[in-house]
Amino acid sequence: MESNRLQFWYGMIFTLLIAIISFGIARLPVFNYIGPLATAITLAFIYRQLFGYPYKLKAGIQFSAKILLRAAIVLYGLKLNINVVFSEGLPLLLKSSVVIAFAILMSYALAKLFKADMTLSMLLGVGTGVCGAAAIAAVAPIIKAKDEDTAVSVGIIALLGTIFSVVYLLIRPYVPIEDVAYGIWSGLSLHELAHVALAAEPAGEEALGFALLAKLSRVFLLVPLCLIFIWYMRRKESRTGGAKVAFPYFLVGFILMSLLNSYVIGDYIEIPAQIMDYISQLTTLLLTMAMIALGLNISIKDMAGRTLKPFVLILIISILLSVLVYQIK
Repeated sequence: MESNRLQFWYGMIFTLLIAIISFGIARLPVFNYIGPLATAITLAFIYRQLFGYPYKLKAGIQFSAKILLRAAIVLYGLKLNINVVFSEGLPLLLKSSVVIAFAILMSYALAKLFKADMTLSMLLGVGTGVCGAAAIAAVAPIIKAKDEDTAVSVGIIALLGTIFSVVYLLIRPYVPIEDVAYGIWSGLSLHELAHVALAAEPAGEEALGFALLAKLSRVFLLVPLCLIFIWYMRRKESRTGGAKVAFPYFLVGFILMSLLNSYVIGDYIEIPAQIMDYISQLTTLLLTMAMIALGLNISIKDMAGRTLKPFVLILIISILLSVLVYQIK
């Protein structure tokens, strides 16, 4: 019993140490564009290929992959101000709905057409349409995705988002678009919140504000999207006789944290900005530890041949999405 408890804590410490190393590497040139999540998955992936899966630490690693991941998503709700979305971003909600529907439906259709791996394609479609890693992590248990599929999807989204945000920066001087419209374009089409900030910040504070608002409108739609997936999976399982889809109760925590951030903090409870910043850093740390745990499940032998088609398809969809958003921004 004592041995099992030690193995659990050693597993937790193992993911924490790699997370800390990832944060350090993510501050270096080039890696600062990729971010700690993609860096962490890369380190975990390399470790798995060189040394194999550390089975003695499995209990702690799985706790990071499951429980810490859900805790990070709950805390992620503090990044969403529902009141701002309702008061200033209602037109953006409609456009965000179009973006999400386009990304997911195109992923589904092209995966069917080209016989690509459907689970990977759907996770990538959700990550592209909504908010990258957090959206993938929220939807993965609903569609019963394997841990390695979740990790690979997060890695691909991080890579594509970084490439696209740099491309946006490079082409901005040559695209006939005003700063605010450019911010909205970035917020509605780029993958992660960090990618949106990276691309929009040089356009000025107003452009960055609208970019983040546009991105928040997509994050806001994560919960109704999850409910749609739950309905679809339960309908599918009822036809096939499979196991019922459990409701992801961590989404309730996400909603409660969003409501707390929107209507309580600042109005009834004063929390110093430094404390909120610490909470944001904790959220990123927990998510990074979870990504490491997921990344340790990636085996080249098992994943070979499954990732190429989904990667190419989501690249095409990301390009088409950028064009579409440019037209409707």
